[in-house]
Amino acid sequence: MYKFFIQKILFLFDAEKVHHFTFSFIKNISKLPLISAFIRSGTLQDKKLERKLFGLTFKNPVGLAAGMDKNAYLFDELSNFGFGFIEIGTVTPKPQGGNPKKRLFRLKEDQGIINRMGFNNEGVHVAVERLKRKKTNSIIGGNIGKNKVTPNENAIDDYIICFNALFDVVDYFVVNVSSPNTPNLRDLQEKEPLTKLLNQLQQENDTKLKRKPILLKIAPDLIDTQLLDIIDIVKVTKIDGVIATNTTISREGLQSVNKTEMGGLSGKPLTNRSTEVIRFLAEKSNKAFPIIGVGGIHSAKDALEKLDAGADLVQIFTGFIYEGPGLIKRINKAIVKS
Repeated sequence: MYKFFIQKILFLFDAEKVHHFTFSFIKNISKLPLISAFIRSGTLQDKKLERKLFGLTFKNPVGLAAGMDKNAYLFDELSNFGFGFIEIGTVTPKPQGGNPKKRLFRLKEDQGIINRMGFNNEGVHVAVERLKRKKTNSIIGGNIGKNKVTPNENAIDDYIICFNALFDVVDYFVVNVSSPNTPNLRDLQEKEPLTKLLNQLQQENDTKLKRKPILLKIAPDLIDTQLLDIIDIVKVTKIDGVIATNTTISREGLQSVNKTEMGGLSGKPLTNRSTEVIRFLAEKSNKAFPIIGVGGIHSAKDALEKLDAGADLVQIFTGFIYEGPGLIKRINKAIVKS
């Protein structure tokens, strides 16, 4: 029903406006009696889906990637659709409007999306206040970044501000240095600045009564030597894992009219490359650390391929938009059968 009716109607309108409309609709309809219970009744619950990773127990391995619920506005309601975990953000210390509109583009022929949102968010402290009112027992990840106006030499300060602000209200952290939509941000993926940033966050983590997992989200555009550097950085800094991958700046093989738009590309065109990165990291590190696989998961087959390549968990984003909430259950059913 979703793909052949609801999606077709939603896709008639501007992508960013539809996002806000859909969020408001889900928020409001979930307030009606029994609606949340009805939505939950259509999900798959099975102990075989349970995963234990970096000290956390996930009810299933299918999560929602960062970028959908940037401001921690809808995490309770989204959890009703059957996600095993939800990642909010990317959040920054100060609110920022992001890049000028229009900045979100569907590539229907390619089943992709190009975005150049630019870390638009209401600031970390707004997210914190909403997360304090959490009603579900969902695992929540906090994806953190730096403000656009913060120079790279001061980026560590922004990440530490977000880390400390979110510490009591999220279950794990994701360090985002791989978005292509904040000028010079990807420079922080280089070995020296990235090692310094992660070491500083680990030192901050060690001051807490109980540390929380820190993961690194990487770009799919890294070459093999850079991926080997990532493996070494994870070993040296002792962070808890890697999320592979973020959006790509590649436009290879695209057919859609919007293919020339600037920004990060997600969806089907990223499927194979993100799986290649997962497999490379898993094999070259001898599976030394957990990997969350994300990028172009539009079917249960796509998810299983990432798990077979070495991912421990998966996340969806663009596939959720194109395929609808039923994708979560289809993936989980396939995992149970596999």
